[in-house]
Amino acid sequence: MTDFEKIRSDFPILSEHIYGKPLVYLDNGATTQKPEAVIHAIKEYYESYNSNVHRGVHFLSQKATDAEEAARASIQKFINAAQSSEIIFTKGTTDSINLLAYSFCKKHLQPGDEIIITEMEHHSNIVPWQMACEDRGGVIKVIPLKDDGTLDLSVLETLISSKTKLIAFTWVSNTLGTVNPVAELISLAHSHNIPVMIDAAQAIQHMSIDVQASDIDFLVFSGHKIYGPTGIGVLYGKHELLSALPPYQGGGSMIKSVTLKGTTYADLPFRFEAGTPNIAGIIGLGAAINYVAAIGLDNIAAHEAGLLAYAESELQQIPGIRIIGTAPHKAATISFLVGNIHPYDIGELLDKQGVAVRTGHHCCQPIMDRYEIPGTVRVSFALYNRKADVDSFITALKKAISMLA
Repeated sequence: MTDFEKIRSDFPILSEHIYGKPLVYLDNGATTQKPEAVIHAIKEYYESYNSNVHRGVHFLSQKATDAEEAARASIQKFINAAQSSEIIFTKGTTDSINLLAYSFCKKHLQPGDEIIITEMEHHSNIVPWQMACEDRGGVIKVIPLKDDGTLDLSVLETLISSKTKLIAFTWVSNTLGTVNPVAELISLAHSHNIPVMIDAAQAIQHMSIDVQASDIDFLVFSGHKIYGPTGIGVLYGKHELLSALPPYQGGGSMIKSVTLKGTTYADLPFRFEAGTPNIAGIIGLGAAINYVAAIGLDNIAAHEAGLLAYAESELQQIPGIRIIGTAPHKAATISFLVGNIHPYDIGELLDKQGVAVRTGHHCCQPIMDRYEIPGTVRVSFALYNRKADVDSFITALKKAISMLA
C-alpha cells in the first residue's frame, strides 16, 4: 500500500496557513504543488552547474546538457515514445499547441480544409486553430457536448470529410472532469487517415499514457500540472510526422548551418527548440516525472478515484448543489453551482477559511455557453490530497452557503 500521508510531507507548501487556517489546496487543475525533489533539482542546477547547454565543451556545460537530455529520456520512457527526439520542449501546453497549429497548418492546410475540435476544449486548444484557419483559409468543425458532459460522437462521422486534416481534442476536460474515449477517437480518425492531437494537460498526472500502444500522433502537456515547474511543457509527435513539419521559430540551436543566403535546419528535436531553453525547468520537469513514476500512476489514480467518489457523495447531500459534468468516467475534478449563488462569492468565502478552489469559466467559455451558466466552482484533487481535505472543504462550503443564502 502506498503511504499517501507520508508522501504529503514531501510538499513543503502544504504546511502553510492561510488567514490563520491550515491550507486546503484543491486547485490542482490550475497547477499542482511541487515536491522537495523538484525544488532541490532546480536549486542544485542554479547553485552547482548553471550553464548553457549543447554549446560548450567545459564541464558545467556538459553537466547541464547531460541533465537536460536525461530529463528528455525520462519523459520518453514515461509516455513510451519510440525515440527521445520525439520529445520537444516548449513553454507549456499552450505553447505546444501554438507550435503545432502553426507548423502543421503551414504544411498541410489549404483553403477550405478542416480542423475538428470539441465543444469542451480549453481556450488553448481552440484559439490557435482558429488563428491558423484564419491565416490559411481553413474551417473549424466542432464535436458537440451532451448534457452529461460527454462528447456526442454520433456527430463525428458526419463532420469528417475528405478535407479534414486533423482532429484535436482533450483527453480530460479541465472543467467537467470527463475522460474522453481516446482509443475510439483515434481509431475512427485513423480509419480515415486523419492524424490526431491530444491535449493531455489534465491527463498526464492522473493516468498512464503509452503513445505507441495508443497510436497517438501528437500529444501535449505542461510540467506544472504534473508537480513540475511552470514555464515548461512538452510536444510529443511521431518522428515521421514532426520531421515533415517546418520550424515554428528561428534562431540559435535549431540550425545545421547558416549563411546570409539561406539556412538548413537541425534534425529533431532541436529543429523546434530555438534559443536557450528553460534549462532549470527541464531539469525540474525530469525530477517531477521521476517522482511520479516512482509512486506509480495506477496507485495515484486509485487514490484520486476514492477522493472523487467521496467528495461527490458529500456534495450531493447539500441542498441546491448542481454538479456540472456527470460523465460515467471522470478524473478527479468536480465543477458545481449552488442554487443562484455566484461561484465567485463561494470561492471568496472558501478562501477566507483556508480552502483554495477555482472559480470562473476555467478558460472554457464554450462550455459555459453550452450550459448557460456564468461559471462554476471547481475542486480538483492531486496525490497529496486526503479525505480530511474533503471534510474541511465541505464544512467550509456549508458555512459559505449559510452566509450567502
